[in-house]
Amino acid sequence: MNSKDSRKTYRKGPVVLRGTQIPAQTSDQRLLSPAQSSDWVHDDPWRVMRIQSEFVEGFGALAELGPAISIFGSARTKPDHPDYAIAERAAQLIVERGYAVITGGGPGVMEAANKGAHEAGGTSVGLGIELPFEQGMNQYVDLGVNFRYFFARKTMFVKYASGFVVLPGGFGTFDELFEALTLVQTHKVTEFPIALVGRDYWGGLVDWLKGAVAERGMINPSDVDLFHVVDTPEEAVQIVADRADAMRSGYVFATEGEEPVEA
Repeated sequence: MNSKDSRKTYRKGPVVLRGTQIPAQTSDQRLLSPAQSSDWVHDDPWRVMRIQSEFVEGFGALAELGPAISIFGSARTKPDHPDYAIAERAAQLIVERGYAVITGGGPGVMEAANKGAHEAGGTSVGLGIELPFEQGMNQYVDLGVNFRYFFARKTMFVKYASGFVVLPGGFGTFDELFEALTLVQTHKVTEFPIALVGRDYWGGLVDWLKGAVAERGMINPSDVDLFHVVDTPEEAVQIVADRADAMRSGYVFATEGEEPVEA
């Protein structure tokens, strides 16, 4: 690779920046930083137009996507890690069930899921985000949208997904997971299925939720039933796709183990 190819690349929405053009702060950092003067009175109303454009672009790009399932997980997962193969297999199974696959479009688990969907002949979607360090859209994304603002991107994940498959990940994965759980718990969205893959990874979190959190009354004990913990991609996809199919057909599951009833 020559020196030109190895230059650091920074994506700011649809704009590509290199060298001295790379900003010191991301769009989210500038938006959320405390105002130091009255300049925000003039800047923020115009920023709203940029935010609006992100929603318009996202809605326009995904409006005809059809049913889809999102896969979340760590960007740090290497191709030789078992989680990479699990994500790839889960995406293949999702495509076989007639769903597109949505990821964050980056490396690791996201790349694996996009690869699985692409190679299975399905629609592979990546929703990228402006970050201080370059990740870029992985090569297996068929339909990609880059966002400046996390909240605009998150809206697309929830609006266009019929369910979530969540593999081991860090703060970003936790953020997506708990936002989805909060929206379901508070009935801000129609209840949709969430499957966590890897009991060895998620078991401690589940124990903490059932123990310290529920015992203090911070959540209802039944809130832990808003998601399912499994060990294989087959189990995860069956849970998520079966429930998504039922909801698309106008049926819902009242409680765990019950037959679907008409909504």
